[in-house]
Amino acid sequence: MNRFIFFFICLILFLLPLPLGSYRPWAVLAIGILICFNFVTHLANSALNSDQMLLPPRYGWPILLSLSVVILVCLLQLLSISIDPFQTKQMLLKSTFLLMLSWLIFIYCNSAERIKKLIYIVIFAGVFQALYATYLNLSPNIASPFFGYKHTDRAIGTFTYSNFLANYLALCLCLGIGLLISELNRTKNSYKLSFIQRLRALAEILLSSKIILRISLIIIIVALILTRSRMGNSAFFIALIIVSLLALFTYKQKPKAFKPLIISFFIIDLIVVGAIFDVEKVKQRISETSLQSETRDEVVRDSVPLILDKPLLGSGGGTFYTAFPAYQSQPYSGYYDNAHNDYVQFAVELGIPTTLLLGGLVLYCLWLCINTMRTRKTALYQGVAFGCATAIVAMMLHSSVDYSLQAGANSIMFIVILCLAILTNQLPAPKRERKK
Repeated sequence: MNRFIFFFICLILFLLPLPLGSYRPWAVLAIGILICFNFVTHLANSALNSDQMLLPPRYGWPILLSLSVVILVCLLQLLSISIDPFQTKQMLLKSTFLLMLSWLIFIYCNSAERIKKLIYIVIFAGVFQALYATYLNLSPNIASPFFGYKHTDRAIGTFTYSNFLANYLALCLCLGIGLLISELNRTKNSYKLSFIQRLRALAEILLSSKIILRISLIIIIVALILTRSRMGNSAFFIALIIVSLLALFTYKQKPKAFKPLIISFFIIDLIVVGAIFDVEKVKQRISETSLQSETRDEVVRDSVPLILDKPLLGSGGGTFYTAFPAYQSQPYSGYYDNAHNDYVQFAVELGIPTTLLLGGLVLYCLWLCINTMRTRKTALYQGVAFGCATAIVAMMLHSSVDYSLQAGANSIMFIVILCLAILTNQLPAPKRERKK
């Protein structure tokens, strides 16, 4: 039963993006039913098996308590101030599903082996999305088998919005890079290696079984480029630079091929692969971006009075598109049902205190990742912490100009990453390493 529950967690993570990125209410409910089924199975397993723990370990409480606060706020909003009870109920359900899944992950992803398997499933899901999105993008006359969704010149996969796909692929990439780093050869004297020796170490990676993982990451990057997402691409590569530089000073016992591997992502993936799949279109979109042509900054500006009017509890979970028109100072070029800024949207819907609490949780998990890279000896935990830190920074950047966390697939995946950040910091080292 223990293995079945873990397998079902992995199945849920693979299925997450298939129903339109779990963005529609029915799609969130469908994934939520699977989570509830698994959670009830866990309760039954705990009741029938005295050795099976019911409650998560204490180190999981920061995430569980934060999600509990969101649930409580949504309940209070439904009783008093929500201007759109239906949407607030949707956020209440979604937050409950997140709480249940986090609960299960902290209990059943309780070893290095299971963490590794979980990440492989995420990478597999990312590769599937990447291949599917790339195939459709390069075959414009073919309609999507999933709900017959119409595709544009930007890769969209099974999502409803190209930027959602870009954010999801970036999260998968970050975990994949972390896993690849964890499998590099480690030596205490890696800093004494010559440049030729480092290149030889990188060549060993490319000629080993790790090449399959490396090729998988290249496939995902191809699809990320084809989304033509400005911040989706920028956030990923900027986050990779930031965390890589940070790791150079904090990483305990760095792998000898760490620097060549990171450099390869910019030389092979961004320059070579990017040139083949026309990364220039992404650069062109970025260069053509201006405050005069964009209205997202005006949405943020007009949202400030809305936040100040209801600073404590907000207007209600999921109510931005209902509340915002009354505060819109002038017509924009398009209809904004989201703030295109997750920080602003959370503040509008849930209030400033809850938004600060969630922001504090993200920063806490980022600090744990840095601490794991600096202090732990387990290669897998260090590598996964690197991937989680990169994913957190990428999400923080992307959330400043978009609303990726409003898609169920992305928000659930991000919560999983926060859970992994805590697990890699708290789980004991594998028995083999402890014996050493």
